[in-house]
Amino acid sequence: MAEDILTVLYRDSDIICCVKEPGIISESPGMPDLIRRAAGEQYVYPVHRLDRETGGAMVYALNAASAAALSGEFAPEGSAEKTYLAIIEGTLQEKEGTLRDLLFRDRNTRRSYVVDRMRKGVREAELYYSVTSEKEGLSLISVRLHSGRTHQIRVQFSHRGHPVAGDRRYGSKNRCGLALWAECLSFPHPSAGNTVTVTCRPPDSYPWDLFRDEISGHVSGA
Repeated sequence: MAEDILTVLYRDSDIICCVKEPGIISESPGMPDLIRRAAGEQYVYPVHRLDRETGGAMVYALNAASAAALSGEFAPEGSAEKTYLAIIEGTLQEKEGTLRDLLFRDRNTRRSYVVDRMRKGVREAELYYSVTSEKEGLSLISVRLHSGRTHQIRVQFSHRGHPVAGDRRYGSKNRCGLALWAECLSFPHPSAGNTVTVTCRPPDSYPWDLFRDEISGHVSGA
């Protein structure tokens, strides 16, 4: 990495919350190594992940005990909450709702697919979304995951004909970067027990800049 620049959202002796920029991987040699260099931490433990192309808020544990506690909170049955902003192509008829699908992950093609029945390798996926704004054939949406599956947001909306802008893997024709951002994390502190909530804004570049005012109001009120 040419520059060890790290945006820290929250930090104490147990955890560090920071912004993962698009293009950096969540695991070593990506974010953990960057945190070690830029923040001077010796031990950095991943407890959840974001796709390489997705940016936004992440939390890392700074000791083994915190890693064990947070890994449980970010497991499907845990209490951690993740909220994303996404810009999808087209407009949705229903301006809010819950999407439920069965997803199959093909490890050979490294793609996920919506399928119609349970079988080996298929997992249930559920999310709640609401439309914030619509401009120039694009829709800014807020998404809260009820399950954490690989490429879940990208696949569920692409399956309905509304790929995330810039997601050429799942059908987008837009040549921008992937318009998917982890806006907010909320989780129990691994030792203190209080709820930690951190938020961050996506970059002010296309297509996010189309919704600059809406994003500013949304993130400040998160």
